[in-house]
Amino acid sequence: MDKIHSYRDLVVWQRSIELVIEIYTLTDRFPKEEIYGLISQLRRAAVSIPSNIAEGRYRGTRKDFRQFLLNAYGSGAEVETQLVIANKLPKTKNLNYVRANKILDEVMLMLNSLIKKLETS
Repeated sequence: MDKIHSYRDLVVWQRSIELVIEIYTLTDRFPKEEIYGLISQLRRAAVSIPSNIAEGRYRGTRKDFRQFLLNAYGSGAEVETQLVIANKLPKTKNLNYVRANKILDEVMLMLNSLIKKLETS
């Protein structure tokens, strides 16, 4: 197995970047009145995921890395909740959330796995 030299080598970081792009693409289709509401919330929470992974990776200790992964996981839960809300609102319920949810599910599974791995080693 190749050694991880940078957060950029982590598949979870790479996929979380894809999630950010998907969230931006999706929220571009939201009504403009949501610019300070769901659009802003979703984008900030999504951006927080790869940002926390990157910061935690360079913090130096496994304990710090794990804590930042937990923060990223929490941000993922925010994105998940906000997507559920958006999927139920009249002006955004007809948008396609499949890709965003799929990527988010993958990222959350990878984060959970990495967090567990850091707990046990």
